[in-house]
Parts: sequence; C-alpha cells; structure tokens
Amino acid sequence: MTEIPDRAADVLLSDGTTVHLRPIRPDDADRIVALHSRFSERTRYLRYFSAYPRIPQRDLDRFVNVDHHDREAFVVEHAGGLIAVGRYERLGAGSHQAEVAFVVEDAHQGRGIGSVLIEHLVAAASQEGITEFEADVLPVNQAMLRVFMAAGFHIEREFSDGVVHLWFPIAATPDSMRVQWSREQRAEARSIGRLLNPRGVAVYGARADGTGVGAAILAHLKAAGPAGPLVPVHPSAAVVGGLPAVAALAGSGHPVDLAVVAVPAEAVPSVVADCSAAGVHGLVVVSAGFAESGPVGAQAQAALLRSVRSHGMRLVGPNCLGIANTDPGVSLNATLAPLLPRRGRVGFFSQSAALGTALLAEADRRGLGLSTFVSAGNRADVSGNDALQYWREDPHTDAVLLYLETFGNPRKFARIARELARRKPVAAVASPVRPPALDAVTTGPDARGVAALFASSGVIRVDTVAELFDVGLLIAGQPLPTGDRIAVVTNAAALGVLTVAKAPAAGLRVAEGYPRDLGPEVSDADFVAAVREALADDGVDAVVAAYAPALSVAGELGVADLLRTSTVESARPLAVVLPADPSFTFAPAYRESDPAALPTYPAIEEAVRALGRVARYAAWRREPVGTVPTYPGVPAAASTGIEALLAAYGVPVVPSRRAAGRDVAAVAAELGLPVALKVATGPWRHRIDLGAVRLNLTAPDLVEEAYQELERLFGRGVEVLVQPMVAPGVACVVEVVDDPAFGPVVGFGLGGEAADLLGDRAWRPAPLTDRDAAALVRAPRAAPLLTGYRGAAPVDLDALADLLLRVGRLVDDQPTLSSLSLNPILARPQGLAVLHAAAEFTAPVHRPDSGPRRLY
Repeated sequence: MTEIPDRAADVLLSDGTTVHLRPIRPDDADRIVALHSRFSERTRYLRYFSAYPRIPQRDLDRFVNVDHHDREAFVVEHAGGLIAVGRYERLGAGSHQAEVAFVVEDAHQGRGIGSVLIEHLVAAASQEGITEFEADVLPVNQAMLRVFMAAGFHIEREFSDGVVHLWFPIAATPDSMRVQWSREQRAEARSIGRLLNPRGVAVYGARADGTGVGAAILAHLKAAGPAGPLVPVHPSAAVVGGLPAVAALAGSGHPVDLAVVAVPAEAVPSVVADCSAAGVHGLVVVSAGFAESGPVGAQAQAALLRSVRSHGMRLVGPNCLGIANTDPGVSLNATLAPLLPRRGRVGFFSQSAALGTALLAEADRRGLGLSTFVSAGNRADVSGNDALQYWREDPHTDAVLLYLETFGNPRKFARIARELARRKPVAAVASPVRPPALDAVTTGPDARGVAALFASSGVIRVDTVAELFDVGLLIAGQPLPTGDRIAVVTNAAALGVLTVAKAPAAGLRVAEGYPRDLGPEVSDADFVAAVREALADDGVDAVVAAYAPALSVAGELGVADLLRTSTVESARPLAVVLPADPSFTFAPAYRESDPAALPTYPAIEEAVRALGRVARYAAWRREPVGTVPTYPGVPAAASTGIEALLAAYGVPVVPSRRAAGRDVAAVAAELGLPVALKVATGPWRHRIDLGAVRLNLTAPDLVEEAYQELERLFGRGVEVLVQPMVAPGVACVVEVVDDPAFGPVVGFGLGGEAADLLGDRAWRPAPLTDRDAAALVRAPRAAPLLTGYRGAAPVDLDALADLLLRVGRLVDDQPTLSSLSLNPILARPQGLAVLHAAAEFTAPVHRPDSGPRRLY
C-alpha cells in the first residue's frame, strides 16, 4: 500500500472559516461519488468538458488511488464531508511537467478554495521534482481562469481547439509570495473581525443562581450593552441573568457569531456540536482543564481543536480571559474583567489569563484606552499572529501592545509584525517564564531565535509589564520623534541633571540649549508656555517636561491638565514627569473624550527609557525596506562539501590541509610558505592563548620546530591544520543555527574567549536583507573594535555585511544545512579572510512560514 505523506493542513478560507485539506485516500471513494452528485451540470461540464453525469468505476478507482509522487490529489473536508478536490498528474515518466486541475462544490465556490488547492499542489509537486504546471480550461470558465491568473505565477497561455491552454513554472516568486501572504492576511483579519464584531453572543455555563464564572461573564456582557442579541444557553432554566435562555442554540433562530464557553472541560465537546449546528463562527473557551493541566488535558485540547476546525470555526483559548471591543457600536466585554476597558486606539493582546485582569486594570489606571483586547490563554488556535493581522487594517487601532508567553509561529510573527510595524507601532514584552505544561503542545524559539525575531521585526521590545505601559502611553497618541534630540524643561535642577545623565544610555542626546531650568517658583502657566516653546523648537525631536510641585499632594497636579489641553496639536512627542507620593494617580492627565492620555511618569528614568525605545523604533521606520540579494548559479542542493558550497555563494575559505608527523613539512611546502600550524582536534582549535597555534612560519626548519613544540604540548603525532598565512585582522565569528521553531538564524560577533563567555552575539533570521546585514555587524557590544577603537584602523564593514548577506542566502536556500560556523574570520581595512568553516547537514525539514498557507 502506498504510504500517504504528511501533507495535511487546516486552512483559513477567504471568509475567515476553516477547512481541512489532506491527500486523498482509497476509502474516500463513496464521498467522492457524493461530492460529484452535488455538482451542478455546469460545474461538471466546466471541469470535465462534458456532462459526465456519473463517475465510472474505473475512473473512480484512478481518482482515489494515487502514488503521491507522479500523481497527487488533495481533498477539502468540511463538517465530515468533501467539498472540493484538486490533483496533479506528471506528464510522462521522469517529466518535470504536470497537468493540474481542481473542482469545488457549487455551494462553496467563491470562498478561495481553488487558490488554496493550487498552493498545496504546487508545494507537493515541488517536493517530487516537478517544476512546471499546465492546465486546459474552457474559455467560459472565467472563475478558474481568474484563480490561475491571480496566483502570482508567470503564466503563459494560448487558445487552441476551443480550449485555453495555460502553463507556468511553479517555483515561488516574489509575486506569488505577495499574493499568498495578502490572501492569508485578509482571511485571518476577517476571521478575527467576526469574533470581535459579532452579530450576537451566546453564553454557555452561566448558572441560573448567578454564581460561577459563566454567570460573571454574562453579567459583564450585559453591563457592556452589546449591540446584538445576548443569549444564555442553559439545559433547563427559562431565564438566566435576567435574560431569556434557550436549551440549545441550534434551532433557536438567534443570529449568533460568538459563543463564550464556561462549562467544565468534559462538557465542551457537546457545546461545539451545538455551536456548529447553529452556524456560530467562533468560540471563546474560558474553561480550564486542558493543556495547562498536563498530558491528558493536552490530548483533550487537541481533540477540541480538531472538532472546532472541522466545523469551520475559530477557537480563542481554552483557559483564556476572553475578548473585548470598546467600539460603541459593538460594546463587547466577553471577559472575566468586570468593566469594559477605556475606549481608545490601542489593540492589546495578552496570552496570560491570570495576568490579563491585572493588565486591564493597569491600563485603566494609567489612562491607556483600548480599541480591542484579546486574551488567547493556551493559544490552541487564535494567536497573537491572528490579532496582528486584524489590527493591521483595523481603522480603530493606531498602536499595538503584546504580552507574550509563547509564539505560535515565530517566523510568521516576525514577518507580519514587521509589516504592521511599518504602519503602526508595536510594543511587546516576552515573558521570561514559560508555562511548563504548554511544552506538551507547543515549542518555541530559544534565546537566539527570540533575539533574532525582535531584532528583525521592528517591534519595540521591553523587559517588564511596567515598561510596556511606559511605551504604550507614548505610542498611543503622541507623534513619533523625528530624531534623537530631547529638550528638557523643568522647575527642579536635579531633574534636569538626571535627565542629562540618563539620556545617553537610552540612545538620546540632549538638544542644544537644554535642560532649561525655570526654578521652583515658576507658575504653572509659565511652565506650560516654556514646554510649548520647546515643542516648537526645530532643534528638538522630543520634549521631557519634568515638574516637581512644591508640595506633592495627590489631586493637585493642575499642570498636567494644562499640558494635556495645550499641547494636543504638537508635532513632537511630549513625556511628562510628575514625581509624587505612592498615591499618585495618572487620571488628571486623561479625559474620556481624549483619544489618548498624556504620557505621564513618576520618574525621569521611566520617561527617558520609553522615549529612547520609541525614538529607535521611529529611526527603524524611517529606514528604507531592505532587499534580499539573489546569487545566480548556486547549487539547488548541498551535494558537495561545505567549502565548495560556500565558494558557490562567493564566500572563499582560505585553503588548509590536515597533517601529522613528517607530512606536516611536506604539506607546508605544497601550500607555500609562510604558513600557520593549528591543532586540529579537541578543545584546542583556535586557542592561541593555550599555545595551540603557531604563526608566520617562513622556512621548513621553522615548520618542523613548531610542530615538535606542538607535539610536546598536545601529544605525539597530534594532527594539525596547515594553512597559508594571510594578513592580520580583527577576529570575527559568523554562526548559523536552525532553530526548530523559528528556522535558520544568523549570528555575528567578535572572536575570542571573552566574547564567547559573555555571549556577545547578535542574531537575525535568514535570509538577511541588506539593512539587516548592515545592522548586524554593528550590533554586538564589542562592535567598536571594528570601527577604529583606540586609534586602530577601522575594518571593511561593507565586506563583513556582504559576507553575512551571502551566508544568509545560502542557509535559506539549503534546507539540509542545520548548522554553520565560520571561525575565525579576519576582518581588515580592505576585505576579509575566512580561515575555517564547519557545517552539519541533516535531512530536509519543513521550515516555519514556508510553503502554502496553513493554520498551526
């Protein structure tokens, strides 16, 4: 029996609902016949060029029995039935061409199923050595022609014998990837949009006596006053929470898109069945007892996810806080938090349910208004990536805050966060504590992958929740700074001095003429006037207004109100520092009618740190989008050694040969003097500090003498590397690791034991853009050694950046390359030399965020 490859996937369609796609099986025969029977005559004619009223047994056997190599077929499942089928067939043994075709049930046409099938057929065919698809389409079948033409491939066509003949190479192109990602974004945004803007809401698990989690959520929903119907579902009670209840949602006639589920874990499957029958779009499951509880709960969660997706629905949770939308036309508070957040223009994602309520309370305390809020809990389905896709186009959201514990698809996060951050600022705190139980259902990138993720995405990374809100206040309603110059206006000299001291560490400069100390006797009006003057100064990019009242009394902070009302039209950001006692409140700097609170801080350090982070983000956003280079003529697979592979990408390695004993002198003569000898094995490689390296050996007797010294230190017959001498330079290291959750990441740092001990490596995901490479060579803490530290000649940074670009392209092209180390690299004022390369190869593995669309 032919082994069926693992090519199954859950996929979002253009309307935001889910389907399951998988390779066809022989036992699908009856369902293929049933699918065929539901086709209209027109659909059968367009697909088969004839009426084809029934499938002959011979054709049916051929349809469902494929070898998954020369012939592959995918079926699309929904609610247990098949709704579409697509296939390719190789045109002759050994051919690189295949014919492709698909057909979709009439009731499901126009939902984007055809484009999904093409993506997955392309991916499968590429794995089997097929490079080109062709198809014959009737001219009247405009829908299918549009699917092919809109796929982003370079399609050619001709009309002959009443048929349009199409053919196109199936290798991914920038256009095809843009089309794929654009469709993905629209589908995911629409999916989340239907959750956050439901026509109606049903609540399962609300007790009639008003106790318990379900009743609390029902009360919160009711208090918010949602625009659509609110329907309690209870097996026996006629009224729950003062609202008419139904025993089952299916058949009740209520138009409900969202179900909030607070029943025990073992009762959730029956709720899913009822919701599916009622046409619900998605569920928010606040119930616990799933993956966070251990392996048994993880199995229950996996079964829940399969059931939800098989019926076309989305799942928020389980074990989550819920979702909210402050739009007055929606007023949705489907959370465990008693009050709907303040209305504002910040989207907030918090994975943690336990911390979510505290985060919402802190947002309210600091006057940070939200547009929408999503708590994903165990993140079985809906993740931060989905929320980012929604907020990208949401007209009610201007900035995004994220509290993350895990990453569903880290590489995808980096891609979509980078796209979003080009439009709207995004700030995130990645929790250092990962819930141990979630290891049963998800993996995440290691520290290198996380560092690469944030460095490449444009996301403002902060270390604590407090810093997340510090930054959030700035990006919520203040303009972005256009540079790194800050003006300091204060009525206390000490605050000005402290700002000057803290600015450099935040990457800021104090503008010329500042700080401006107005003295403790200055009036509120004069202080505000000075701040307005600083905001209008063309030599200033941002302003810190540090005001210390004579008596720090809660409620007597009138200067904040004055600043709020008189600086709202400023083109430069303003951060206000109001040192106060522990009872200090941010409320005076906020009014419900304001789009955002005035960024107000109790300490200079917090304001300056937040401004520095936002200024770095603004600088990133001003930079042009980088480009990924292409290198023609490189091999399709690593069939040769690493040095030959590197050479194909324009990365030559200085030749070296292993030798021992009497062969050392002969090898040195063949390579040409002068040479270097390096112990080739054990922990001594490159360890010049341990005497394992001998340099600049200019004569045969010097080579023999040096080798004898190495034998005395490291043992008789020790194997060494013999290598021609090159010009000296600053030692650098390039590393590549293939993170199982993130894909390949490229690291760069300076050589030496101190750098290794301190972990002084900077990381970016492969492939690198030219902007990534230029930033990467300057990112390590020891990078000043490359730019002329203490009078040394600066090295060729462009050559280093070019090397990183080539390595990034290589590792992205070669899926079998699991690790690579170039160590040492000698960087010089003119060019560089790679002295040693080591690599490991494994079987090809699927890389995250590559290939056709799928839900993870």
